[in-house]
Amino acid sequence: MPDISSNKPYRIGRSRTGLGLFATKPIKKGTKIVRYLGPLLDSRNKKHDDIENKYLFELNGRWTIDGSVRRNVARYINHACRPNAESDVSARKRKVVIRAIKNIEPGEEINYDYGTDYFKAYLKPIGCKCDSCERKRKKLRAEARERKKRAKARASRRAAKAKATLNGHAVNGKLLNGHGAKSKSTKMAAAKSMIFATAKSRNKGRGASA
Repeated sequence: MPDISSNKPYRIGRSRTGLGLFATKPIKKGTKIVRYLGPLLDSRNKKHDDIENKYLFELNGRWTIDGSVRRNVARYINHACRPNAESDVSARKRKVVIRAIKNIEPGEEINYDYGTDYFKAYLKPIGCKCDSCERKRKKLRAEARERKKRAKARASRRAAKAKATLNGHAVNGKLLNGHGAKSKSTKMAAAKSMIFATAKSRNKGRGASA
């Protein structure tokens, strides 16, 4: 890890993705924070063209900065989809400077957007870990939990309603298939009434013939 002068407005520290660069002093919007350093690679040179690492910063179709060298403090700046800094590229001067695009407070991590190509090649396969993407994932997880909670509550209400309906059928003396059914005591009382009425009718008939 390179030594950083105490008068610099940043330090290297632990980040969500490993190491990161953090502000130690207020950095105003528009301030040039640090230069992206490293040897220049020429794509026309076969030896240079074969070099591959995740710290390569392409200036144009020919020139690329190899930022993997230890003195390049800017290599510790992590990607963010909603950054507080940006890369100010001068292809003619073959130079890259990281510049603040927002006011950055002490303790805040410095970050910039690495670009679409880098994102697709290195970050998308494993998932971006920047604060913006973490907030989105947290929101999606909360929404999923809420949907699951609502579904569970609906299922519970349906089960309670079904149980109440079943109990209502039992109280009203209905069968499960929905047909009405009288109790045995009611049937017996009706049968006795019918026998009594028939016997009474017969007795009246005999009295008339006498």
